[in-house]
Amino acid sequence: MKHFYANYVKRGADIVLSVILLVLLSPVLLTAILLLFIINHGQVFFLQERPGLNGELFHIIKLKTMKEDISSDGVQLTDEQRLTKLGHFLRASSIDELPQLWNVLRGDMSLIGPRPLLKEYLPLYNAYQARRHEVRPGITGWAQVHGRNDISWQRKFELDVWYVDHLTLQTDFKIILLTISHVIQHTAMADSEADVTPFSQIT
Repeated sequence: MKHFYANYVKRGADIVLSVILLVLLSPVLLTAILLLFIINHGQVFFLQERPGLNGELFHIIKLKTMKEDISSDGVQLTDEQRLTKLGHFLRASSIDELPQLWNVLRGDMSLIGPRPLLKEYLPLYNAYQARRHEVRPGITGWAQVHGRNDISWQRKFELDVWYVDHLTLQTDFKIILLTISHVIQHTAMADSEADVTPFSQIT
């Protein structure tokens, strides 16, 4: 039953739920896009290569929450300095993650799974840590509802691999409920590399 859900039901559910969410949340997404278009002078989306299923790279899509401002000497300002007030709100409410529903429809991602990390980390994983790529990455996941950036890298990988080994309808349903609870409490579910120590610096 586990493999039937993982291999067949989960993908179908991703497609159906993503379409429903895009329709229901389209007013919110379109409003955010319009505001970002004005504030960021036409730059609305942030694209970045991330490893997905089996470590294959894809372009993750987010709303652009930071400006490309540089200092007077030509050095890019810090993430905190470039983060706009609107961007902060979009991150806190997880609205900046809504474009990833398109990634789900394309098959790059799932609604639920280990968060896709930076491609620079790929050569650093050991065999155990690399198991997180045995399933599609998700917009939210088991590690995100159990501490997100407040937990260590080791614990995060343990939670990711636990999800790979316990991928069931019941697990996904529990993650959805916990994610909704966190979003209501304005605890963003997705990743922000600016908020954590890079994996390469602690291995």
